Amino acid sequence: MIYSIRHTTTFRYEPAVRESVMEVRLQPRSESNQRCLTFSLDVNPPANITQYSDFAGNTVHHFDIAGSHKEVKVTAQSTVQVQAVPAPRSSEAGDWADLDALTSGDDYWEMMLPSQFAHSTETLQQLAKELKCERRGGPLELLTALNEGIYRSFNYVPNSTKVDSPIEDALQTRQGVCQDFAHIMIALVRPLRIPCRYVSGYLFHRAAEDGPQDRSLEGASHAWVEALVPRLGWIAFDPTNNLIGGDRHIRVAIGRDYADVPPTRGVYKGEAHSELSVAVTVSPSDAPPPEPPAPSIVIQSRPVFARVSSRTEQEQQQQQ
Repeated sequence: MIYSIRHTTTFRYEPAVRESVMEVRLQPRSESNQRCLTFSLDVNPPANITQYSDFAGNTVHHFDIAGSHKEVKVTAQSTVQVQAVPAPRSSEAGDWADLDALTSGDDYWEMMLPSQFAHSTETLQQLAKELKCERRGGPLELLTALNEGIYRSFNYVPNSTKVDSPIEDALQTRQGVCQDFAHIMIALVRPLRIPCRYVSGYLFHRAAEDGPQDRSLEGASHAWVEALVPRLGWIAFDPTNNLIGGDRHIRVAIGRDYADVPPTRGVYKGEAHSELSVAVTVSPSDAPPPEPPAPSIVIQSRPVFARVSSRTEQEQQQQQ
């Protein structure tokens, strides 16, 4: 499948702010069964955009808007090719001994430790007992069972939590959004010494006549997890929709949890009330893959104003 993705984020300030500094993680990754064919990023008011890779290999774009402004609009457009992969089979996966051998070195230790949003709580331990979260069967069987268990144990309720909500909020109310379910699964899996990472991206929602409908909403970014399964590698699990990752999941960034990969994060200078609006569209594209296969990156780059200091921190994020 080839998808066309448009992700527009608009920040509005009242009164006007004097400077905005922001970084965004909106460029889809190129790896495994996925290729980012084209990518463009436009920022208004005009800004000079720089690019770098973070510790996990995610592409980060950074810009600084100086001067008085009441609105910042960030528009990312991508064309991404995602190839279908066979569903993982237990007969091909390794066992717990294989997993321990795989993780005996230092390559995966970061993805087995507690993190800011994915750590144990008393309520999580109760859920672990309820879901029989222990080393049983094989790693793949357990992960599949936990994926389904979280799906059945929680209601998907948009806007029921915030981007900085601890997992305890969702655990106590048994409702949340994709970010919460991903964090809960990570927090359950890592104590079993299974490397597990957070994935930020998009989900293409199929038409009603094409199969069961997803719980997560269209028009927003999505989140799921990837767990390391011996002999199979990183396998995607989507506890929001009880899915194993396939050609409808489009990866943008990976990290220990949401704190590593917010789509947008920034600070501004001034005292203002801020509002955030997000619009996401993911649609099939008829465009053929470009040649050569390297992604085409277009950055709308314009002169940057002089920098100023003393900024008020603000983190503008979205993940529902």
